[in-house]
Amino acid sequence: MNVKLSASMLASDLSAIADEIKRCDAAGIEWLHIDVMDGVFVDNITYGNNVVAAIRNKSDIFFDTHLMVTDPTRLIPLFATAGSDMLTIHLESNGNTAENLKAIRENGMKSGLAVKPGTPVEEVYPYLPLCDMVLVMTVEPGYGGQGFIPYCADKVKVLRDYCDKNGITMDIQVDGGINSDTAAIVKDAGANVLVAGTYLFKAKDMREAAELIR
Repeated sequence: MNVKLSASMLASDLSAIADEIKRCDAAGIEWLHIDVMDGVFVDNITYGNNVVAAIRNKSDIFFDTHLMVTDPTRLIPLFATAGSDMLTIHLESNGNTAENLKAIRENGMKSGLAVKPGTPVEEVYPYLPLCDMVLVMTVEPGYGGQGFIPYCADKVKVLRDYCDKNGITMDIQVDGGINSDTAAIVKDAGANVLVAGTYLFKAKDMREAAELIR
């Protein structure tokens, strides 16, 4: 299985974000994971479409934008215009999930659907025809640097087995507490897109850290 890495910008030095993106490029990291938080769906507030538009001018790397927001509907065209390549919404957020996933694709982006650790992964099954990726959160969303929740790997396996059984080809992403040890667990379970933040950005050699995850 071809594994892609998505570097979580939440763990980067945001005062030097252009340099941090260059560091990701140089380390051979395929995606940038951009967490958008509204202070309601999760406690934190991060950045919005204007920041995505600003950094889009600095790199052509794949922008993997994760909306941790209460109402994603009105934001979909804004992040499309800003330059997001993938837009992931939460099953637990407000709005019509199916219509939002359709709108993401209609706006020229790949569509992702995320679930929190406490949400049964089976709840995404009805939406899989509308998804390019499912994100299984392996920590509670909202804060970087948390520890990996082991039972979430079981959810990845259940989802991958369901996809394989039903002939569904789809990316499964994991986000939270990913390092060289936990990466092996989630890859064995069937994840092929791994979000890593602290482990990559705090490493002395990001390329070496990325290879250890792979």
